[in-house]
Amino acid sequence: MSKKYCIFITALFCAFIGVFLAAGAVSPDRTNSELENRPLQQLPTPTVKTLLNSEFMSSFETYCNDQFFLRDGWVSMKSSTERALGKNENNGVYFGREDTLISRFEEPDQKRLDTNLGYVDQFVQNAGVPVYLSIIPGSVSIWADRLPEGAPNADQKAVIDQIAQKTTARYYDSYQNLWDHRDEDVYYRTDHHWTSLGAYYGYVSLMDALGMEAVPLERYTKQTVSDSFYGTTFSSSGVRWVAPDDIDIYVPDPGVEVESWFTGAPETGSLYNWDKLDIKDKYTFFMGGNQSLGVIKNPNVDGPKLLILRDSYTDSLVPFLTAHFSEIHLIDLRYYRYSIPQYIRDNGIDTAVVLYSAANFVTDTNFFTLRQE
Repeated sequence: MSKKYCIFITALFCAFIGVFLAAGAVSPDRTNSELENRPLQQLPTPTVKTLLNSEFMSSFETYCNDQFFLRDGWVSMKSSTERALGKNENNGVYFGREDTLISRFEEPDQKRLDTNLGYVDQFVQNAGVPVYLSIIPGSVSIWADRLPEGAPNADQKAVIDQIAQKTTARYYDSYQNLWDHRDEDVYYRTDHHWTSLGAYYGYVSLMDALGMEAVPLERYTKQTVSDSFYGTTFSSSGVRWVAPDDIDIYVPDPGVEVESWFTGAPETGSLYNWDKLDIKDKYTFFMGGNQSLGVIKNPNVDGPKLLILRDSYTDSLVPFLTAHFSEIHLIDLRYYRYSIPQYIRDNGIDTAVVLYSAANFVTDTNFFTLRQE
């Protein structure tokens, strides 16, 4: 290798670094990444404490990574290159068949699982009304045939069966209906949630458990409200080559009254929030997103009152339930810190349901709220 060639390579490398340093310096910092669906690190302020404990350097390194010039393009190039080289997973997301992105299911911490089941059992004793429990399987289980060959995963079905056998709640099965319809679009390809069609089959399972008759699917008319949805697994995977999902609804807005608690105070809510279809996190179209408490009242239904201890899967299920219940109360244990048995008594609740996805139930650390009487 000649001296001139070495000088040329060194100069080219320095020019490359210089261009990106200059571009990074003049380009404004971004506060959020829509593609990754997360806030980005801002320039940290050094203090004596953060300099001494290395916190500043750690934050500064994250800042440089998050604010790197043309970051989204480089992330996309990285994932495309890895795909070309045969890689089938990134950040715990598998690149499945039919352009399906599926989050890996890790073996749960048995102590955490038993603790959560214990809190549910305490709730069963204190609720004063029948308590039902169901665990929603993820696409990693129902669409296991789409996973790359040999992709390592814990057995989610075995975990669900263990929960069903151990709980003192009235367990009902959400698995079988989804399994029976696994050839249909029951999950989003780019998101961890079930679709509205998957939620319908979950609704049928709940109605069967309660001894109520579900509305047949053929009585609904499907309406596509978005054809450009990229969900959470898309955001975390780094993948940029898959087509977006559609978001469909089956139940037209039945004119129910919705009260939502997003910020600690009640405000008028809605089953469907059409403005959310203009943002990245389009799944919040259903119920407006996470809230500590939501109350749906249907003055046209003379039915019982239902309480659901929810995760976000419930939001796309709720529209189907409005035909059967005069009131539906949704509580999110991440934000609600009051006695739920007392809430049941104060609001005349007839039935309570604990409805969680498998991935959330085995990792959630907020079930301690249920021990309050």
